[in-house]
Amino acid sequence: MGREDSHYRPEGVDGRRSVGSGSGSAGAAGRVSVPGANLTHRGAPAAGSARVGRTDGRATVGNWPAPIPVSPPVPPAGPVPPPPAGPRRRGRLVVALAGVLVLVLAVAGLAVLRPGPVAGWLGSEGTPSGAAAAPPEPAPPAVLAGPDTNAPLPTGAGIRAALDPLVRAPALGDRVNVSVADVTTGQALYGSGPDTPTVPASVTKLATGVAVLSARGPAYRIPTRAVAGANPGEVVLVGGGDPTLAVDRKNAFYPGAARLDDLAAQVRAALGGTAPTKVVVDSSLFSGPVFEPGWDADIPTGGFGAAITALMTDGARKDPARARRTAEETNHAADRVPQPDLTAGRQFAKLLGLAGSAAQVTRGTAPAAGAAGAPGAELGTVESLPVIRLVDIMISDSDNVIAEAMARQVALAKGKPGSFAGGAAATDEVLGALGLPAGEIGLADGSGLSRTNRISPSLLTDLITLAGNGSHPELAAIFGGLPVGGWSGTLDERYRAATTRTGAGVVRAKTGTLSGVNAIAGTVTTADGRLLTFAVLTDRTKGSLDETRQALDRITSALAGCGCR
Repeated sequence: MGREDSHYRPEGVDGRRSVGSGSGSAGAAGRVSVPGANLTHRGAPAAGSARVGRTDGRATVGNWPAPIPVSPPVPPAGPVPPPPAGPRRRGRLVVALAGVLVLVLAVAGLAVLRPGPVAGWLGSEGTPSGAAAAPPEPAPPAVLAGPDTNAPLPTGAGIRAALDPLVRAPALGDRVNVSVADVTTGQALYGSGPDTPTVPASVTKLATGVAVLSARGPAYRIPTRAVAGANPGEVVLVGGGDPTLAVDRKNAFYPGAARLDDLAAQVRAALGGTAPTKVVVDSSLFSGPVFEPGWDADIPTGGFGAAITALMTDGARKDPARARRTAEETNHAADRVPQPDLTAGRQFAKLLGLAGSAAQVTRGTAPAAGAAGAPGAELGTVESLPVIRLVDIMISDSDNVIAEAMARQVALAKGKPGSFAGGAAATDEVLGALGLPAGEIGLADGSGLSRTNRISPSLLTDLITLAGNGSHPELAAIFGGLPVGGWSGTLDERYRAATTRTGAGVVRAKTGTLSGVNAIAGTVTTADGRLLTFAVLTDRTKGSLDETRQALDRITSALAGCGCR
Protein backbone atom coordinates (compact mmCIF):
# COMPACT_ATOMS: atom_id res chain seq x y z
CA MET A 1 0.00 0.00 0.00
CA GLY A 2 0.94 3.60 -0.25
CA ARG A 3 1.88 3.70 -3.92
CA GLU A 4 -0.17 5.82 -6.24
CA ASP A 5 0.33 3.93 -9.49
CA SER A 6 -1.91 2.95 -12.35
CA HIS A 7 -3.45 0.09 -10.39
CA TYR A 8 -3.48 1.02 -6.72
CA ARG A 9 -4.02 4.24 -4.87
CA PRO A 10 -2.97 4.82 -1.30
CA GLU A 11 -5.35 3.88 1.50
CA GLY A 12 -7.20 6.66 3.22
CA VAL A 13 -8.77 7.97 0.07
CA ASP A 14 -9.46 4.77 -1.85
CA GLY A 15 -8.73 6.49 -5.14
CA ARG A 16 -11.74 8.72 -4.86
CA ARG A 17 -12.42 12.21 -5.98
CA SER A 18 -12.65 14.34 -2.86
CA VAL A 19 -15.96 15.88 -1.95
CA GLY A 20 -14.80 18.23 0.75
CA SER A 21 -12.82 17.82 3.89
CA GLY A 22 -15.22 19.15 6.42
CA SER A 23 -18.28 17.89 8.18
CA GLY A 24 -21.55 19.64 8.37
CA SER A 25 -21.76 21.53 5.12
CA ALA A 26 -22.13 20.95 1.45
CA GLY A 27 -18.77 20.16 -0.03
CA ALA A 28 -17.33 21.14 -3.36
CA ALA A 29 -19.11 18.27 -5.05
CA GLY A 30 -22.45 19.09 -3.52
CA ARG A 31 -22.26 16.57 -0.70
CA VAL A 32 -24.78 17.32 2.00
CA SER A 33 -23.84 16.26 5.49
CA VAL A 34 -25.11 16.90 8.96
CA PRO A 35 -22.16 16.62 11.33
CA GLY A 36 -22.17 13.10 12.60
CA ALA A 37 -25.94 13.18 12.72
CA ASN A 38 -26.89 10.14 10.81
CA LEU A 39 -28.99 7.50 12.51
CA THR A 40 -30.12 4.85 10.09
CA HIS A 41 -33.52 3.97 11.52
CA ARG A 42 -34.60 0.38 11.86
CA GLY A 43 -38.31 -0.31 12.21
CA ALA A 44 -39.96 -2.99 14.32
CA PRO A 45 -41.12 -6.41 13.16
CA ALA A 46 -44.85 -6.93 12.88
CA ALA A 47 -46.70 -7.00 16.17
CA GLY A 48 -46.66 -10.38 17.82
CA SER A 49 -43.95 -11.81 15.58
CA ALA A 50 -40.88 -13.42 17.06
CA ARG A 51 -37.61 -11.76 16.27
CA VAL A 52 -35.65 -13.90 13.84
CA GLY A 53 -32.14 -14.80 14.93
CA ARG A 54 -29.05 -15.73 13.00
CA THR A 55 -29.21 -19.11 11.31
CA ASP A 56 -25.57 -19.94 11.93
CA GLY A 57 -25.83 -20.39 15.69
CA ARG A 58 -24.37 -16.99 16.60
CA ALA A 59 -26.37 -14.58 18.69
CA THR A 60 -28.04 -11.63 17.08
CA VAL A 61 -27.49 -8.18 18.51
CA GLY A 62 -29.78 -5.59 20.01
CA ASN A 63 -33.52 -5.03 20.00
CA TRP A 64 -35.57 -3.29 17.35
CA PRO A 65 -37.32 -0.06 18.28
CA ALA A 66 -40.39 1.53 16.80
CA PRO A 67 -39.98 4.01 13.92
CA ILE A 68 -38.11 7.16 14.86
CA PRO A 69 -39.32 10.61 13.75
CA VAL A 70 -36.70 12.40 11.72
CA SER A 71 -36.27 15.62 9.80
CA PRO A 72 -36.61 15.97 6.03
CA PRO A 73 -33.43 16.48 4.03
CA VAL A 74 -32.15 19.79 2.82
CA PRO A 75 -31.28 19.52 -0.89
CA PRO A 76 -27.80 20.47 -2.10
CA ALA A 77 -27.28 24.06 -3.14
CA GLY A 78 -27.47 24.53 -6.88
CA PRO A 79 -28.50 21.99 -9.50
CA VAL A 80 -28.28 18.31 -8.71
CA PRO A 81 -25.62 16.63 -10.89
CA PRO A 82 -27.22 14.66 -13.73
CA PRO A 83 -27.13 10.87 -13.52
CA PRO A 84 -24.70 8.94 -15.72
CA ALA A 85 -25.68 8.50 -19.33
CA GLY A 86 -27.64 5.41 -20.27
CA PRO A 87 -30.78 3.71 -19.05
CA ARG A 88 -31.38 3.46 -15.34
CA ARG A 89 -34.27 3.10 -12.95
CA ARG A 90 -34.60 6.82 -12.50
CA GLY A 91 -37.64 6.73 -10.23
CA ARG A 92 -36.04 4.26 -7.85
CA LEU A 93 -32.76 6.17 -7.78
CA VAL A 94 -34.45 9.46 -6.93
CA VAL A 95 -36.51 7.84 -4.20
CA ALA A 96 -33.46 6.00 -2.88
CA LEU A 97 -31.34 9.13 -2.73
CA ALA A 98 -34.12 10.99 -0.98
CA GLY A 99 -34.36 8.15 1.49
CA VAL A 100 -30.62 8.21 2.04
CA LEU A 101 -30.71 11.90 2.84
CA VAL A 102 -33.67 11.44 5.19
CA LEU A 103 -31.81 8.69 7.02
CA VAL A 104 -28.70 10.81 7.11
CA LEU A 105 -30.59 13.49 8.98
CA ALA A 106 -32.18 11.17 11.52
CA VAL A 107 -30.12 12.11 14.56
CA ALA A 108 -30.53 15.78 13.68
CA GLY A 109 -34.26 15.16 13.73
CA LEU A 110 -33.95 13.59 17.15
CA ALA A 111 -32.10 16.68 18.31
CA VAL A 112 -35.11 18.73 17.27
CA LEU A 113 -37.82 16.37 18.46
CA ARG A 114 -36.14 14.97 21.53
CA PRO A 115 -34.18 17.76 23.24
CA GLY A 116 -32.08 15.29 25.19
CA PRO A 117 -28.51 14.11 24.77
CA VAL A 118 -28.50 14.02 20.96
CA ALA A 119 -28.88 17.78 20.70
CA GLY A 120 -25.75 18.16 22.78
CA TRP A 121 -23.83 15.62 20.70
CA LEU A 122 -23.99 17.73 17.58
CA GLY A 123 -22.59 20.88 19.15
CA SER A 124 -20.97 23.66 17.19
CA GLU A 125 -17.40 24.21 16.16
CA GLY A 126 -14.49 23.58 18.45
CA THR A 127 -14.59 26.29 21.08
CA PRO A 128 -12.56 27.81 23.86
CA SER A 129 -13.54 26.27 27.17
CA GLY A 130 -16.60 28.00 28.59
CA ALA A 131 -17.46 29.79 25.34
CA ALA A 132 -21.15 30.30 24.62
CA ALA A 133 -22.77 27.78 22.31
CA ALA A 134 -23.89 28.90 18.87
CA PRO A 135 -27.64 29.57 18.55
CA PRO A 136 -29.59 26.55 17.29
CA GLU A 137 -30.68 26.41 13.68
CA PRO A 138 -34.42 26.69 12.94
CA ALA A 139 -36.12 23.33 13.40
CA PRO A 140 -37.48 21.72 10.23
CA PRO A 141 -40.86 19.99 10.41
CA ALA A 142 -40.79 16.37 11.55
CA VAL A 143 -41.56 13.44 9.28
CA LEU A 144 -41.63 9.71 9.78
CA ALA A 145 -39.04 7.85 7.73
CA GLY A 146 -37.38 4.47 7.65
CA PRO A 147 -36.91 1.37 5.53
CA ASP A 148 -39.90 -0.77 4.64
CA THR A 149 -39.86 -3.42 7.35
CA ASN A 150 -42.75 -5.19 5.65
CA ALA A 151 -40.82 -5.66 2.42
CA PRO A 152 -40.24 -9.31 1.51
CA LEU A 153 -37.21 -10.92 3.11
CA PRO A 154 -34.72 -12.38 0.62
CA THR A 155 -34.09 -16.09 0.93
CA GLY A 156 -30.71 -17.70 1.35
CA ALA A 157 -31.24 -19.66 -1.85
CA GLY A 158 -32.15 -16.51 -3.75
CA ILE A 159 -29.06 -14.65 -2.59
CA ARG A 160 -26.82 -17.65 -3.31
CA ALA A 161 -28.12 -17.79 -6.85
CA ALA A 162 -27.37 -14.10 -7.30
CA LEU A 163 -23.98 -13.92 -5.58
CA ASP A 164 -22.19 -17.25 -5.95
CA PRO A 165 -21.11 -16.65 -9.57
CA LEU A 166 -20.00 -13.10 -8.76
CA VAL A 167 -17.97 -14.07 -5.70
CA ARG A 168 -15.92 -16.37 -7.96
CA ALA A 169 -14.88 -13.53 -10.28
CA PRO A 170 -11.17 -13.98 -11.20
CA ALA A 171 -10.32 -10.36 -10.38
CA LEU A 172 -11.16 -10.97 -6.71
CA GLY A 173 -8.57 -13.71 -6.36
CA ASP A 174 -8.85 -16.91 -4.38
CA ARG A 175 -9.72 -15.50 -0.94
CA VAL A 176 -13.06 -13.71 -0.97
CA ASN A 177 -15.04 -13.65 2.27
CA VAL A 178 -18.61 -12.37 2.32
CA SER A 179 -21.43 -11.82 4.80
CA VAL A 180 -24.95 -10.56 4.08
CA ALA A 181 -27.61 -10.06 6.76
CA ASP A 182 -31.05 -8.54 7.10
CA VAL A 183 -30.95 -5.29 9.05
CA THR A 184 -34.47 -5.48 10.45
CA THR A 185 -34.21 -9.00 11.90
CA GLY A 186 -30.46 -9.48 12.17
CA GLN A 187 -30.81 -12.78 10.30
CA ALA A 188 -27.74 -14.00 8.40
CA LEU A 189 -28.76 -14.52 4.78
CA TYR A 190 -25.54 -15.41 2.98
CA GLY A 191 -22.01 -16.32 3.86
CA SER A 192 -18.87 -17.34 2.04
CA GLY A 193 -16.13 -17.57 4.65
CA PRO A 194 -18.16 -15.11 6.75
CA ASP A 195 -16.35 -15.81 10.02
CA THR A 196 -12.85 -15.75 8.53
CA PRO A 197 -10.71 -12.83 9.77
CA THR A 198 -9.48 -11.00 6.67
CA VAL A 199 -7.35 -7.91 6.00
CA PRO A 200 -9.97 -5.11 6.07
CA ALA A 201 -7.88 -2.10 4.98
CA SER A 202 -9.80 1.13 5.60
CA VAL A 203 -13.02 -0.68 6.52
CA THR A 204 -11.25 -0.89 9.91
CA LYS A 205 -12.50 2.65 10.50
CA LEU A 206 -16.02 1.33 11.08
CA ALA A 207 -14.73 -0.64 14.07
CA THR A 208 -12.73 2.35 15.29
CA GLY A 209 -15.77 4.61 14.98
CA VAL A 210 -18.04 2.29 16.94
CA ALA A 211 -15.38 1.82 19.62
CA VAL A 212 -14.74 5.52 20.22
CA LEU A 213 -18.44 6.40 20.18
CA SER A 214 -19.02 3.72 22.80
CA ALA A 215 -15.97 4.48 24.94
CA ARG A 216 -15.97 8.29 24.84
CA GLY A 217 -19.54 9.07 23.85
CA PRO A 218 -20.68 11.25 20.92
CA ALA A 219 -20.48 14.53 22.86
CA TYR A 220 -16.90 14.16 24.11
CA ARG A 221 -14.52 16.93 23.06
CA ILE A 222 -10.75 16.58 23.17
CA PRO A 223 -9.05 19.37 25.16
CA THR A 224 -5.82 21.15 24.33
CA ARG A 225 -4.56 23.02 27.39
CA ALA A 226 -1.98 25.62 28.31
CA VAL A 227 -0.61 25.70 31.86
CA ALA A 228 2.02 27.75 33.65
CA GLY A 229 5.51 26.33 33.47
CA ALA A 230 8.14 26.02 36.15
CA ASN A 231 9.58 29.49 35.46
CA PRO A 232 7.92 32.91 35.04
CA GLY A 233 6.71 33.43 31.48
CA GLU A 234 7.06 29.75 30.63
CA VAL A 235 3.95 28.23 29.04
CA VAL A 236 3.37 24.49 28.70
CA LEU A 237 1.23 23.44 25.74
CA VAL A 238 -0.43 20.14 26.69
CA GLY A 239 -1.70 17.95 23.87
CA GLY A 240 -4.89 16.00 24.46
CA GLY A 241 -4.85 14.15 21.16
CA ASP A 242 -6.94 16.46 18.96
CA PRO A 243 -5.71 15.83 15.38
CA THR A 244 -7.86 18.62 13.93
CA LEU A 245 -6.48 21.49 16.04
CA ALA A 246 -5.82 24.51 13.81
CA VAL A 247 -3.53 27.51 14.09
CA ASP A 248 -6.21 29.98 13.03
CA ARG A 249 -9.55 30.06 11.25
CA LYS A 250 -8.24 31.26 7.89
CA ASN A 251 -5.80 28.43 7.28
CA ALA A 252 -7.57 25.59 9.09
CA PHE A 253 -7.84 22.33 7.16
CA TYR A 254 -10.80 21.09 9.22
CA PRO A 255 -13.69 23.59 9.33
CA GLY A 256 -14.83 24.39 12.84
CA ALA A 257 -11.71 23.02 14.53
CA ALA A 258 -10.38 24.34 17.84
CA ARG A 259 -7.66 26.96 17.31
CA LEU A 260 -4.32 27.87 18.81
CA ASP A 261 -4.96 31.58 18.29
CA ASP A 262 -7.94 31.29 20.67
CA LEU A 263 -5.73 29.53 23.19
CA ALA A 264 -2.99 32.13 22.83
CA ALA A 265 -5.49 34.91 23.55
CA GLN A 266 -6.53 33.13 26.75
CA VAL A 267 -2.90 32.72 27.80
CA ARG A 268 -2.05 36.38 27.26
CA ALA A 269 -5.06 37.39 29.34
CA ALA A 270 -4.17 34.94 32.11
CA LEU A 271 -0.54 36.08 32.25
CA GLY A 272 -1.54 39.72 32.61
CA GLY A 273 1.61 41.78 32.30
CA THR A 274 4.00 38.82 32.29
CA ALA A 275 5.57 38.35 28.87
CA PRO A 276 5.81 34.76 27.57
CA THR A 277 9.42 33.62 27.39
CA LYS A 278 9.27 29.96 26.37
CA VAL A 279 6.89 27.23 25.21
CA VAL A 280 7.26 23.69 26.53
CA VAL A 281 5.48 21.03 24.48
CA ASP A 282 3.90 18.20 26.47
CA SER A 283 2.79 15.40 24.14
CA SER A 284 3.30 12.66 26.71
CA LEU A 285 -0.33 11.53 26.61
CA PHE A 286 0.56 9.29 23.66
CA SER A 287 3.34 6.73 23.88
CA GLY A 288 5.11 4.14 21.77
CA PRO A 289 6.12 4.42 18.11
CA VAL A 290 4.67 7.25 16.05
CA PHE A 291 4.34 4.95 13.01
CA GLU A 292 2.83 1.47 13.28
CA PRO A 293 5.43 -1.21 12.43
CA GLY A 294 2.95 -3.01 10.15
CA TRP A 295 2.57 -0.04 7.82
CA ASP A 296 4.14 -0.19 4.37
CA ALA A 297 7.51 1.52 4.20
CA ASP A 298 6.25 4.43 2.09
CA ILE A 299 3.43 5.45 4.44
CA PRO A 300 5.52 7.98 6.42
CA THR A 301 6.34 9.90 3.25
CA GLY A 302 3.34 9.09 1.07
CA GLY A 303 1.07 11.89 2.25
CA PHE A 304 -1.73 9.72 3.65
CA GLY A 305 -0.34 9.08 7.11
CA ALA A 306 1.62 11.05 9.67
CA ALA A 307 3.59 10.67 12.86
CA ILE A 308 0.89 10.20 15.50
CA THR A 309 1.52 12.53 18.44
CA ALA A 310 -0.78 13.89 21.14
CA LEU A 311 -0.23 17.42 19.87
CA MET A 312 -0.47 18.40 16.22
CA THR A 313 -2.22 20.90 14.00
CA ASP A 314 -4.26 20.18 10.87
CA GLY A 315 -3.53 16.46 10.85
CA ALA A 316 0.21 17.28 10.70
CA ARG A 317 -0.15 18.80 7.23
CA LYS A 318 2.75 21.04 6.29
CA ASP A 319 0.58 23.54 4.41
CA PRO A 320 -3.05 23.02 5.45
CA ALA A 321 -4.47 25.86 3.38
CA ARG A 322 -2.90 24.48 0.21
CA ALA A 323 -3.91 20.94 1.16
CA ARG A 324 -7.51 22.10 1.46
CA ARG A 325 -7.42 23.77 -1.96
CA THR A 326 -5.83 20.79 -3.71
CA ALA A 327 -7.59 17.96 -1.86
CA GLU A 328 -9.62 16.93 -4.90
CA GLU A 329 -6.72 16.65 -7.31
CA THR A 330 -4.40 14.98 -4.80
CA ASN A 331 -6.99 12.59 -3.29
CA HIS A 332 -6.26 14.22 0.06
CA ALA A 333 -2.55 13.43 -0.04
CA ALA A 334 -0.46 16.17 1.55
CA ASP A 335 3.07 16.64 2.80
CA ARG A 336 3.23 16.09 6.56
CA VAL A 337 5.63 17.53 9.10
CA PRO A 338 8.06 15.05 10.70
CA GLN A 339 7.58 16.26 14.28
CA PRO A 340 3.97 17.42 14.62
CA ASP A 341 4.19 18.26 18.32
CA LEU A 342 7.20 20.55 18.00
CA THR A 343 5.70 22.17 14.91
CA ALA A 344 2.56 22.97 16.90
CA GLY A 345 4.72 24.35 19.70
CA ARG A 346 6.54 26.68 17.33
CA GLN A 347 3.24 27.85 15.84
CA PHE A 348 1.92 28.55 19.32
CA ALA A 349 5.09 30.39 20.32
CA LYS A 350 4.72 32.75 17.37
CA LEU A 351 1.14 33.47 18.37
CA LEU A 352 2.49 34.45 21.80
CA GLY A 353 4.96 36.86 20.22
CA LEU A 354 8.04 34.62 20.37
CA ALA A 355 10.30 33.77 17.47
CA GLY A 356 9.71 30.04 17.86
CA SER A 357 13.40 29.18 17.92
CA ALA A 358 14.72 25.84 19.13
CA ALA A 359 15.71 27.42 22.44
CA GLN A 360 12.23 28.84 22.92
CA VAL A 361 10.30 25.63 22.08
CA THR A 362 11.28 22.35 23.72
CA ARG A 363 9.63 19.11 24.79
CA GLY A 364 8.82 18.51 28.44
CA THR A 365 6.02 17.68 30.82
CA ALA A 366 3.55 19.94 32.56
CA PRO A 367 3.95 20.58 36.28
CA ALA A 368 1.29 19.15 38.56
CA ALA A 369 -1.82 21.31 38.78
CA GLY A 370 -1.23 24.37 40.93
CA ALA A 371 -3.01 27.39 42.28
CA ALA A 372 -3.46 30.50 40.19
CA GLY A 373 -0.10 32.04 39.40
CA ALA A 374 1.79 28.90 40.42
CA PRO A 375 3.44 26.33 38.12
CA GLY A 376 0.78 24.03 36.69
CA ALA A 377 -2.00 26.61 36.90
CA GLU A 378 -4.30 26.46 33.90
CA LEU A 379 -3.92 29.39 31.53
CA GLY A 380 -6.44 28.34 28.90
CA THR A 381 -8.21 25.48 27.15
CA VAL A 382 -9.74 24.88 23.74
CA GLU A 383 -11.81 21.86 22.83
CA SER A 384 -12.22 19.92 19.62
CA LEU A 385 -15.33 19.24 17.65
CA PRO A 386 -17.40 16.55 19.38
CA VAL A 387 -16.45 12.95 18.69
CA ILE A 388 -19.66 12.45 16.72
CA ARG A 389 -18.37 14.93 14.13
CA LEU A 390 -14.81 13.63 14.16
CA VAL A 391 -16.14 10.16 13.36
CA ASP A 392 -18.15 11.57 10.47
CA ILE A 393 -15.03 13.19 8.99
CA MET A 394 -12.96 10.06 9.62
CA ILE A 395 -15.37 7.85 7.67
CA SER A 396 -16.41 10.26 4.91
CA ASP A 397 -12.83 11.32 4.10
CA SER A 398 -11.19 8.05 5.21
CA ASP A 399 -8.89 10.20 7.32
CA ASN A 400 -6.11 7.98 8.66
CA VAL A 401 -4.73 10.48 11.17
CA ILE A 402 -8.12 11.08 12.76
CA ALA A 403 -8.63 7.32 12.89
CA GLU A 404 -5.41 6.77 14.81
CA ALA A 405 -6.27 9.61 17.19
CA MET A 406 -9.71 8.07 17.78
CA ALA A 407 -8.18 4.67 18.54
CA ARG A 408 -5.99 6.31 21.18
CA GLN A 409 -9.03 7.96 22.71
CA VAL A 410 -10.53 4.49 23.08
CA ALA A 411 -7.33 3.38 24.81
CA LEU A 412 -7.31 6.32 27.20
CA ALA A 413 -10.98 5.85 28.04
CA LYS A 414 -10.29 2.21 28.93
CA GLY A 415 -7.21 2.98 31.02
CA LYS A 416 -4.70 1.72 28.47
CA PRO A 417 -1.62 3.44 27.01
CA GLY A 418 -2.29 5.94 24.24
CA SER A 419 -0.39 3.91 21.67
CA PHE A 420 -1.04 1.74 18.63
CA ALA A 421 -1.07 -1.36 20.81
CA GLY A 422 -3.22 0.30 23.47
CA GLY A 423 -5.75 1.52 20.94
CA ALA A 424 -5.98 -1.85 19.23
CA ALA A 425 -6.42 -3.74 22.50
CA ALA A 426 -9.01 -1.28 23.78
CA THR A 427 -10.99 -1.44 20.52
CA ASP A 428 -11.07 -5.23 20.72
CA GLU A 429 -12.23 -4.94 24.34
CA VAL A 430 -15.01 -2.46 23.60
CA LEU A 431 -16.35 -4.46 20.67
CA GLY A 432 -16.33 -7.60 22.77
CA ALA A 433 -18.29 -5.82 25.50
CA LEU A 434 -20.88 -4.87 22.88
CA GLY A 435 -21.43 -8.56 22.19
CA LEU A 436 -19.42 -8.80 18.99
CA PRO A 437 -17.28 -11.95 18.51
CA ALA A 438 -13.85 -11.11 19.91
CA GLY A 439 -12.27 -14.05 18.12
CA GLU A 440 -13.04 -12.55 14.73
CA ILE A 441 -11.09 -9.31 15.10
CA GLY A 442 -7.45 -8.55 15.73
CA LEU A 443 -6.17 -5.04 15.17
CA ALA A 444 -2.80 -3.35 15.08
CA ASP A 445 -4.04 0.18 14.31
CA GLY A 446 -7.20 2.22 13.99
CA SER A 447 -6.96 3.33 10.36
CA GLY A 448 -6.54 0.08 8.47
CA LEU A 449 -3.12 0.96 7.09
CA SER A 450 -1.59 -2.08 8.79
CA ARG A 451 -1.60 -5.34 6.87
CA THR A 452 -1.69 -7.26 10.13
CA ASN A 453 -5.27 -6.15 10.90
CA ARG A 454 -7.91 -8.86 10.65
CA ILE A 455 -11.72 -8.56 10.79
CA SER A 456 -14.32 -11.10 9.68
CA PRO A 457 -17.14 -10.08 7.33
CA SER A 458 -19.78 -11.35 9.77
CA LEU A 459 -18.37 -9.18 12.56
CA LEU A 460 -18.73 -6.18 10.26
CA THR A 461 -22.36 -6.97 9.40
CA ASP A 462 -23.08 -7.52 13.10
CA LEU A 463 -21.36 -4.22 13.92
CA ILE A 464 -23.35 -2.29 11.32
CA THR A 465 -26.57 -3.90 12.55
CA LEU A 466 -25.76 -3.03 16.15
CA ALA A 467 -25.00 0.58 15.23
CA GLY A 468 -28.25 0.95 13.36
CA ASN A 469 -30.84 -0.99 15.31
CA GLY A 470 -31.45 1.65 17.98
CA SER A 471 -30.22 -0.40 20.92
CA HIS A 472 -27.11 1.80 21.10
CA PRO A 473 -28.09 5.18 19.60
CA GLU A 474 -24.68 6.61 20.39
CA LEU A 475 -23.17 4.33 17.73
CA ALA A 476 -25.32 5.59 14.87
CA ALA A 477 -22.83 8.29 13.87
CA ILE A 478 -20.91 5.76 11.80
CA PHE A 479 -23.63 6.11 9.17
CA GLY A 480 -23.06 9.85 8.80
CA GLY A 481 -20.00 9.58 6.62
CA LEU A 482 -20.86 6.45 4.63
CA PRO A 483 -20.49 7.28 0.93
CA VAL A 484 -23.47 6.74 -1.40
CA GLY A 485 -22.97 4.69 -4.56
CA GLY A 486 -22.59 6.89 -7.63
CA TRP A 487 -23.14 9.96 -5.49
CA SER A 488 -20.55 10.84 -2.84
CA GLY A 489 -17.23 10.13 -1.19
CA THR A 490 -15.21 7.09 -2.21
CA LEU A 491 -18.18 5.81 -4.20
CA ASP A 492 -18.96 8.94 -6.19
CA GLU A 493 -17.46 7.61 -9.42
CA ARG A 494 -18.51 4.01 -8.93
CA TYR A 495 -21.79 2.27 -9.81
CA ARG A 496 -21.91 3.95 -13.20
CA ALA A 497 -21.24 0.98 -15.48
CA ALA A 498 -24.16 -0.90 -17.01
CA THR A 499 -23.42 -3.93 -14.83
CA THR A 500 -23.38 -1.96 -11.57
CA ARG A 501 -25.82 0.88 -12.13
CA THR A 502 -28.52 -0.72 -9.99
CA GLY A 503 -26.37 0.03 -6.93
CA ALA A 504 -26.33 3.77 -7.55
CA GLY A 505 -28.11 5.60 -4.76
CA VAL A 506 -29.00 2.47 -2.80
CA VAL A 507 -25.55 1.23 -1.73
CA ARG A 508 -23.95 3.10 1.20
CA ALA A 509 -20.58 1.74 2.20
CA LYS A 510 -17.08 2.20 3.57
CA THR A 511 -14.39 1.06 1.19
CA GLY A 512 -10.89 -0.19 1.86
CA THR A 513 -7.88 -0.45 -0.41
CA LEU A 514 -4.32 -1.67 -0.04
CA SER A 515 -2.23 -3.20 -2.80
CA GLY A 516 -3.74 -6.66 -3.22
CA VAL A 517 -6.53 -5.88 -0.74
CA ASN A 518 -10.01 -4.55 -1.48
CA ALA A 519 -12.99 -4.37 0.84
CA ILE A 520 -16.43 -2.84 1.05
CA ALA A 521 -18.98 -2.93 3.88
CA GLY A 522 -22.24 -1.10 4.40
CA THR A 523 -25.95 -1.23 3.62
CA VAL A 524 -28.04 -1.77 0.49
CA THR A 525 -31.74 -1.57 -0.26
CA THR A 526 -33.08 -4.41 -2.41
CA ALA A 527 -35.49 -4.01 -5.32
CA ASP A 528 -38.29 -4.97 -2.92
CA GLY A 529 -37.26 -2.27 -0.42
CA ARG A 530 -35.61 -4.53 2.15
CA LEU A 531 -32.56 -3.06 3.90
CA LEU A 532 -29.58 -5.42 4.10
CA THR A 533 -26.08 -5.09 5.47
CA PHE A 534 -23.09 -6.61 3.71
CA ALA A 535 -19.33 -6.98 3.92
CA VAL A 536 -17.08 -8.26 1.16
CA LEU A 537 -13.36 -8.61 1.94
CA THR A 538 -10.68 -9.91 -0.40
CA ASP A 539 -6.97 -9.83 0.37
CA ARG A 540 -5.45 -11.77 -2.55
CA THR A 541 -6.76 -9.87 -5.53
CA LYS A 542 -5.58 -10.80 -9.00
CA GLY A 543 -6.92 -8.01 -11.19
CA SER A 544 -6.21 -4.33 -11.53
CA LEU A 545 -7.76 -1.93 -9.04
CA ASP A 546 -10.53 -1.00 -11.47
CA GLU A 547 -11.28 -4.65 -12.28
CA THR A 548 -11.42 -5.56 -8.61
CA ARG A 549 -13.70 -2.68 -7.74
CA GLN A 550 -16.02 -3.52 -10.60
CA ALA A 551 -16.21 -7.09 -9.31
CA LEU A 552 -17.06 -5.88 -5.81
CA ASP A 553 -19.63 -3.45 -7.14
CA ARG A 554 -21.31 -6.20 -9.18
CA ILE A 555 -21.84 -8.14 -5.94
CA THR A 556 -23.48 -5.25 -4.11
CA SER A 557 -25.44 -4.21 -7.21
CA ALA A 558 -26.80 -7.75 -7.47
CA LEU A 559 -28.20 -7.34 -3.97
CA ALA A 560 -29.70 -4.00 -4.97
CA GLY A 561 -31.22 -5.33 -8.17
CA CYS A 562 -32.99 -8.43 -6.95
CA GLY A 563 -35.59 -9.42 -4.41
CA CYS A 564 -33.60 -12.66 -4.15
CA ARG A 565 -36.64 -14.73 -3.13
